Amino acid sequence: MKNTSIVKVLAVVAILGTATGAAAQAKGDWTVKVGVNKITPKVESGNVSAPALPNTKADVGPDTKPILNLAYFVTDNIVAELDLGAPYRHKLFGADAIAGTGELGTADVLPPTLFAQYRFFGPDAVFRPYVGLGVTYAYFRRERGSAQLTAILNTGGPASTFSLEAKWAASAQLGASVRLNERWSIDGGVIKTRLRTTASYSTGQTQAMKLDPVAVNLGVTFKF
Repeated sequence: MKNTSIVKVLAVVAILGTATGAAAQAKGDWTVKVGVNKITPKVESGNVSAPALPNTKADVGPDTKPILNLAYFVTDNIVAELDLGAPYRHKLFGADAIAGTGELGTADVLPPTLFAQYRFFGPDAVFRPYVGLGVTYAYFRRERGSAQLTAILNTGGPASTFSLEAKWAASAQLGASVRLNERWSIDGGVIKTRLRTTASYSTGQTQAMKLDPVAVNLGVTFKF
């Protein structure tokens, strides 16, 4: 039964991949995609530098925001795509030795990404999977520390603040689009980014952060 189900799925994919119709996405076309995107950091935190409790680490929560993607078909199969959207707001939490201390702060991030994509099948295919490689610029802003952060780093002193260093990062993309009619398609994908940054605290300490976020998006695409 399991093998039969797999064969059926592959058959459907093959049919979609070879189906044709009018007004395909082809060389010279522009598309715009609107939808939602959830970014989930896969954090490996370094320790806060001395003086600090040993194994003082941090974790970062996910966030979901609207997205706007613009794409240009350089050829029938090669596409340049720019991914934009609203700033994401991530919450930072204590981890390891300070796990359970609650929210340490928040940080906004703008991560515009430019991809070079390869879209499989012909330009008239209803179903078109794609892969992409790109570069992301992670720009952090509006970092805000909490009372818990002050209690950990500067007990009894002025409120503690922090900043995160903006970084360039490599991103890989896997997705697919399904054409609905002459102009509209449904498009979804997953993006993995290799992102490292450094947190600098007002108390003089620093902390290396491996964020490596995974983004999952779904939206509708309109062809000009």
